[in-house]
This record gives sequence, C-alpha cells and structure tokens, in this order.
Amino acid sequence: MTIAGATLSGADRSSRWLLFASLALNLFFIGIGGALLVRGTGIGTPTEVAPIDRSVGGRVARIAATLPREDGDKLRAAYQANRLELDDTNNTYRRAQDRVRQTLRAQPFDVSALRTAMTAMQTARQDYDRRLQDFFARLAADISPTGRQKLADWRNSRRETTPAQPANDGGR
Repeated sequence: MTIAGATLSGADRSSRWLLFASLALNLFFIGIGGALLVRGTGIGTPTEVAPIDRSVGGRVARIAATLPREDGDKLRAAYQANRLELDDTNNTYRRAQDRVRQTLRAQPFDVSALRTAMTAMQTARQDYDRRLQDFFARLAADISPTGRQKLADWRNSRRETTPAQPANDGGR
C-alpha cells in the first residue's frame, strides 16, 4: 500500500504542476489577446492633440474665451479694429527671427551679420511687445473690473495654470 500511495502522491504532484502551468499559459494568452483587442479598437491610444494657434488672433481668442461675455466681445472687436497693425508687427518679428536662422546657417559664417540680424530681431520684438501692450492697456480701460481681474489671472498655455503665488520674502 505504501508503494501505491507513493505512486499516487507523485502523480498527484505532477498533475498539480501541470494544472498550474496550463492555467498560467492560458492567462498569458488571454492577456495577449486582450491587449491586441484593446490596441485594435483604439482604446487606450493617445489622442492627437491639435496644435495651438500662436498667432495674435489665436491668443486673443483664447483670452476672450476666459473673459465675461461683454468683455470678450469688446476684446474681439478691438482686435478686429487693430488686426492689421498687430499682425503686421508680429509678422515683422517672425521674419526677423527667420533672418537670424538664415544667418546662422550661412556658409561662410559671418559674426557681424548675425549681430546685425539679432539687433533687428530685438528691435522688431520690442516694437511688437510695445504695440501689443498698448493694445491691452487701451482695452483694460474699456472693460469691467471683473474682466480686468480675469485678464490679470490669464495664463499663457505654456505656463502653469494656477494663479501665481506671492514671493516668499523671508518674513521681512
């Protein structure tokens, strides 16, 4: 009887290991099949993000969407009235950036040409900033206090979306 018990016990162990291996293999294949199914249906795939419109008009539209309705309408109307001027200064700045890139790629390289192109780019950027800031200063005088608060809280899409925290002055 001990021989029969030992034989039965050995066969019982083998069948347990065989059952465990079969179960593990089945779970593996089920996981692979599920992954292929999810991949094929598009579930879990990242959605394509539309590029952000970085033009003056695109930025004005994003800002106007955060303002109260009347103030947003005033911003859109003010932009339409000044669109040519603002877009022109922005395009001038972009062309100056392109000239800097072209100068950097030129062979043979000319340091003085690069400095000249960089100076022109800096001047174009300052003109663009001045006109855009003047535009928003005039607008701020025409919109509601709530609109000015929203304008002050607006964050560029490249920056954090929480309001700025006051600087820690060390308890002074």
